[in-house]
This record gives sequence, C-alpha cells and structure tokens, in this order.
Amino acid sequence: MSGVNEIRSTFLDYFARNGHEVVPSSPLVPRNDPTLMFTNAGMVQFKNVFTGIEKRPYSRAATAQKCVRAGGKHNDLDNVGYTARHHTFFEMLGNFSFGDYFKDRAIELAWNLVTKEFALPVDRLLVTVYSEDEEAFGLWKRIAGLPDSKIIKIPTSDNFWAMGDTGPCGPCSEIFFDHGDHIPGGPPGSADQDGDRFIEIWNLVFMQFEQVAPGERILLPKPSIDTGMGLERVSAVLQGTHDNYETDLMRALIGVVADLTGVEPTGPRKASHRVIADHLRASAFLVADGVLPSNEGRGYVLRRVMRRAMRHAELLGAREPLMWRLVPALVREMGHAYPELVRAEALITETLRLEETRFRKTLERGLSILEDETRNLGEGQSLRGDVAFTLYDTYGFPLDLTQDALRARGVGVDVEGFNAAMERQREMARAAWAGSGEAATEAVWYAVKEKVGSTEFLGYDAEKAEGVVTALLREGQPVESLTAGQDGIVVLNQTPFYGESGGQVGDTGVMTGPDVVLQVADTQKKLGDVFAHVVRVTSGRVALGDALELAVDRERRAAIRANHSATHLLHEALRQVLGDHVAQKGSLVAPERLRFDFSHPKPISAEELSRVEAIVNRVVRQNDAVTTRLMAVDEAIESGARALFGEKYGDEVRVVSMGRNADEGANATFSIELCGGTHVSRTGDIGLVTVVGESAVAAGVRRIEAMAGEPARLHLSAESRRLHDLVGQLKAPVSEANERLAALIEDRRRLERELADARRKIAMGGGSGGGDAAVREVAGIKLLARSVSGVEMRDLKTLADEGKKQVGSGVVAIVGVAEDGKAGVVVGVTPDLTSRFNAVDLVRVGSEALGGKGGGGRPDMAQAGGPDGGNAADALERIAAAIGGR
Repeated sequence: MSGVNEIRSTFLDYFARNGHEVVPSSPLVPRNDPTLMFTNAGMVQFKNVFTGIEKRPYSRAATAQKCVRAGGKHNDLDNVGYTARHHTFFEMLGNFSFGDYFKDRAIELAWNLVTKEFALPVDRLLVTVYSEDEEAFGLWKRIAGLPDSKIIKIPTSDNFWAMGDTGPCGPCSEIFFDHGDHIPGGPPGSADQDGDRFIEIWNLVFMQFEQVAPGERILLPKPSIDTGMGLERVSAVLQGTHDNYETDLMRALIGVVADLTGVEPTGPRKASHRVIADHLRASAFLVADGVLPSNEGRGYVLRRVMRRAMRHAELLGAREPLMWRLVPALVREMGHAYPELVRAEALITETLRLEETRFRKTLERGLSILEDETRNLGEGQSLRGDVAFTLYDTYGFPLDLTQDALRARGVGVDVEGFNAAMERQREMARAAWAGSGEAATEAVWYAVKEKVGSTEFLGYDAEKAEGVVTALLREGQPVESLTAGQDGIVVLNQTPFYGESGGQVGDTGVMTGPDVVLQVADTQKKLGDVFAHVVRVTSGRVALGDALELAVDRERRAAIRANHSATHLLHEALRQVLGDHVAQKGSLVAPERLRFDFSHPKPISAEELSRVEAIVNRVVRQNDAVTTRLMAVDEAIESGARALFGEKYGDEVRVVSMGRNADEGANATFSIELCGGTHVSRTGDIGLVTVVGESAVAAGVRRIEAMAGEPARLHLSAESRRLHDLVGQLKAPVSEANERLAALIEDRRRLERELADARRKIAMGGGSGGGDAAVREVAGIKLLARSVSGVEMRDLKTLADEGKKQVGSGVVAIVGVAEDGKAGVVVGVTPDLTSRFNAVDLVRVGSEALGGKGGGGRPDMAQAGGPDGGNAADALERIAAAIGGR
C-alpha cells in the first residue's frame, strides 16, 4: 500500500468495517458555519451534530474531507511551495463519535490502523497527551503498550481544543512519526520541536467538556470524538519521505508541469512547480464547489491563489496559459474519489483558461510598471502605496502579488499609502453616488456596502446555509436589532437566497436562530451584490452579529428554476419558428408562471405557437444536463450566447447552456445564454411547458405567457376538466364538440336576429312599445315620435330608417329606454327636408330633456343619449316643438 488513493480507501474501509458511516466530503464553502471562509477541518460539517442542534441517523462517521487554508485566520498561502508540508488544499481523514465510543475505543482504533493496517513500526511512533489528562496517558500505556518516555505530556493549549469561547471542548492526543536522526528537529514539547524530524500524523480530540463561561467547564452528557489525519502527511510517511510533494499524487501533477514547461522539477525552480501543483488542486476544487474568481470574499481568495500559480507558470517560462492544461491530470488522479471534479471539469478548465488569459494580458504591463517604479529602489526601501494601488485597481495585481514580486530584491511596499489610496477612491465613489438620481432612496445602501461589504451568494448549489447578520434596517434606517412583530431588512455575509434580478423574482423562506424566527417575504439586490432580505420577525430578537440558519422555500425555488429554464428554451424556440429578429425585451420569472417579451411585428398564429410549444417540450424530454461556464463577455457572445435584456454584466459572466438541436447533430447546443439566475440541473426537471397567452405589449413587441412544471400540469388539468364539463353539456363526444358548439352558436345568432326583428316590428307597430302610435303633423310636417323599450340601443337607427320609409316625407324621433333607466334618442330626417331641419340639432334638443349633452351624426340621421329615461315623452315633445318653431 503506497498510493495516495489507496491510503485514502484503506482508511475509509477500515472505519466502515468498524461500524462507521462513510460520509462524503462536505463542500469547501461551509453551509453550517458562516464564520469560516472555507472548510478547514473534517469536523466542520458535523459542528451542529456535536452541539446537538442536528440529529443524524448514525452515531459514528468517517470522512475524507477536502480542506482549504488560503484566507482568513487559517492562511498558509505564503508558505506554500517553500516548505515540505504547507498546502492551500489538503485532505483530512477523520473518524467521529457522536456520543458513542470515547477515549479507549478511539485510541484502540487509531493504534490498530497505524500499526496494523498501515504497518508503521511502533519504535518510530510516539504520542502526546494534555498534561492534565491522566486517563488518556493510562489508556495509551495499556492499549498501545507504550512506555512513559513515548507518551509526552503537553501543558499548553496545543493539546486542548475548543470550538469557541463557549461550547464543546476537550483535551487532545496526537500521534507523531519519527523520520530519523538524519532529519533536524526535536520531539514535541522540546525547544527544537519545529524541525522536520518528528511529524504529527494524527490528532484525536476528546470532546469531554462544555465551556459555559470563562473558567467554568462542565462535563458533557455524551462525550464525543473528533479526529484528523492529514492524508498528505501520512502518505509521505508511508511512501518513505518527509516531503509531501514527493508523494505519488503530487509527483504526478508536478511531472505534467515539467513536461509542459520543459523545466526540471528538482532544480532552482522547484518551488514554482510545487506552487502550481498545490494551487491547481485548490483552484479546481473551489470552482467545483461553486466559487468563481471575483474581487471580493471567497472569489478574491480564489483569484489570488490562481494568479499566484499563474505567476509561477510565467517564471517557469510558460508563454501561453498553462493551468487549464493540467486539469485532465488532476481529474485522472482524484476524480474517482471526488466525482464533483469530473462533473465540473469543463467549468474548471474554462475558468482557469479565462483567468490566466486575462491575467497574462495585464501581467506584462504591470511588471513593466513595477520595474520602472522600483528601478532605483534598493534593499530595505519601499514602493509608493499609490503605485501599488494603481497596480491593484487598474491591472488586477493583488497587493500580496506585488509584495511577492519585490520580495527577492528586499524591496517592500508602503501598505499605509496603499490603504490611503483605497480610501481616496471610496471618497470619490461616495461623491459620485451622492450626485446620482437614486440618492434620495438608495444612498443608505452605499453606506451599508462600504461598511459590511458584499453578500456572497451560495444559492446556485445550496438552499440551506448559515449566515452572520452584518446589517439591519427598519423603515430605511440602520438599527442594532429587530424584535418580534417588526418588519425590516436583514443583510448577511453570505446567503442562499436569490436576490431579484434579470427578471427572476427574489427568494422567500425562513431564518432561525436559538431564540428567533424570521419570515423572509422577499430578497432584493442592492448595488449589484448586497442582498437585502425583507423580513418580519415572528418571534424573538435578532441583532447585529447573530448567526442564523437560512432556509430557502425549496418548492418555490424549484418552481422558479423550472420557469427560468423554460424561458431560455422559449427564447430559442421563438427564434427558430419566427426568425432571427426575435430578441428578448423583458421577462418575469415567478414560481407560478413566466412572462417573456420579445421583438416581433405581428401576432403569432395558433400554428406558430403550437410549433414553439412542441420544440420546447422536445428539449425538455431530452433530459440533458444544464451546464454553466464562466466566460469573458465578448468571448461568450462570440460563441453564440444570447444576452438577457436589461441585465448588467461584468467582465466575466455565467453562460448557461441546455438542450440539443434535433437537426444539427448531437453536439449542437439548443440554448446558450448569459444569465446569473438559478436553473434546473437537467431539462427534464422542467417537466412540462404550456403557453397560456400571447398578446401585444407595444409596437413591435409581443408577450408570451406560459407555465412550467407543476403549475403547467395543474393548468392543463383544469382545462381538461372544463372541456369535460363542456362536452357533457353539449351531449357530444370530444371529437364532435367543435361542430356541435358551432351549430349551437349559429342557432343562437339566428334566434337573436329573429328576436331583434320581432322587437323592432312590435316597437314600430304600436303594441307594447308605448307612446302615440300614429303619425301626426306638426306645422305641416309629418312626425313619427315614439318611445320604445326592449330594443338594443344599436337598433334605434334601424327603427328610424324604417320610420322614414313609413312617413315618406317627414321626421322620425325615437327614444329607447334601457333596463337601467338610461335612454338613447335617434332623429331621422327624410332627404327632402334636410334643408329645413338638421337631425343633429333636433337630437340635441331631445338629449337635453334626457339629462344628456350634445349628440352627433349627419343632417339626415343623428343620435344622442342621457341618464333620465323617465323623461322620454318630454324629449319627444321638445323635438316636436322644435319642428313647429316653438
């Protein structure tokens, strides 16, 4: 047994045989400890199990946990490449007991693994215990048979572990391997303990107490075990070396670097080979776990790691991007143990290639400036801070990269001057913001961002996490706390809640703490990367600095993801059916529906909509993986990616691809779009897409409304029930429903025509129409004046035309009274009299009696109305009076 992969498997298999659940490594971005930048130990994923907050179906566990120490208080970055054991990325093997076995069984399991499974010689091993832990001392003597001289008591905190100022804690016990007296260094506890001879390979934490207050500890009711064995260290021991970089895995990666650069890995450039091999692992695993390069937070640490490796590639003489060409070797070495590397290989490769391409464009210019500015500086002098800031702000040089480039010459950097330049830039940004049109309502967010920084979004691959409260607002003003019944806004250092943008609505859910519950009603983005959680405190009190459990509404998020991915498919399907002129003009992605606005000059036919829907659902049924890559904006658009309307993009963008084109080969991607939203993992997760509406929004802009997933199914199910009810009432099978319904509609129209004719005949023939049935003469002019009811207002002109025929020469005045009491009046004048009487003038007289104003039409036919149908007779008399000249 010598290979790293075999050692890892042996460890996990051993503990599986001894009743432990082998638990997969948790992500490098901690979901349950917002105080950590990266997972740095095996126990991180079990923190809430140890404290009793979380229950799991097992009481023993074993893991191979991926860890990163490159930022925050756990930062080994500067030492990597120059020592035998420092890494940014490493694997921690561990076994855990949650209230099950304790010291005796933990020591027995550890000793048997080391001496029997790994077959390390007992005479090369020694252990340490906390000086007050006599129990552990006695157990090592009894179980391992070690003499007192091989059990070293350590009185310092090095052998006492604590989770924090309060909480679980307990003594430690460590196993050391002696590499031999040819290696400098002394045993633990001695003056020269920091040498390389005695190497700690395993640490056992006996979680025995709870620290309840400074100086006060009580025994835990269920003491537990937390152990950690560095895979790189134990692999070096088992492979006969004291140098982690001489293990088979690291040699394989370094060998590829040497082959690609032509530089020997054991010469004066040895450190550069090691930096690249180590940083490759850290970079790849961070990208696989959702971290992408940026200028803040975890993304900034990743960028520093990447660029440090890329700088060393340049020192090895690489003239083209190198890091991305190493990814296949890494996947080959570690992909079996960590399948996320295989799944994310394309994203890792693209991210490394993009970052190194961009970095190389600025590296030459930046180094040239650095050379010009430091040409006359000697050892012990410093580069001006404002120059260092220009390199950072304009050329993307992190401060530590500038310091690293000057270190060999003994030249420093004026860090105070650098910080002063940074503050001057912030002052300028504040002044620019104060002059913007949004200052009245949004200025508070600039102050919040400057004070607490951006919010890191974890929601691409997480729906639960923990976050620390960095800001609280109530009624637009910062506050220290929110209490039960109050509404406000919570800002956190990290969150799985998506902030509304790009048409996608914000997430909802719940935040909880030990004594507080907050309902999240909405999440908004402020200034691009500050996530404002709109909350109501339903119980308890939340204050600045509190750590909260964050849980997105999973069902709602799943529905939003389905609708968002459906929007992408609809966009491409519309383009294929209607033409390349189709471009997005706006969108809404909500849990129950989607809305998509696009350029198109005319209504979409039913046949075109049917084709669009069929194409979308064909891609859904393909059930292909939805992939995401990080690319430069220009490069992404050149590759065919479509930008979303109204979205603001930085230098780097997420490119979402999904589906295959049926007629362009198996590898032709159906949809490629720039998008920062959340999406399904596979197109099949969308389930179903149905279009429910198409309409005009503005000139040249149409709107599609649709549903995806469960809402689509429920909509179609409701439509089916309505159809079933309809055919039941029609008393016809579905296949004959259209014809049956058309016949009924035609029958109704015929009956309505006949009824209208009958009403008009009755109205004009006396009967129930009311009013004087006879034609009378007024000043020698025939006048047919009548008020009618039960006649549609639109039919009054028809009655007037019939009346004109009846009188031959004369005037017809008809008032129609509706059921609601309102009235309409029509006046018709036969052609021979239009020179004497104007129908418009006469109808206005009648309208005034009905409480109306005005009226309109032609001299031979005019119409008006009014609210007072009870004055119909008076209206007719006034018209008669106007004809008579009264």
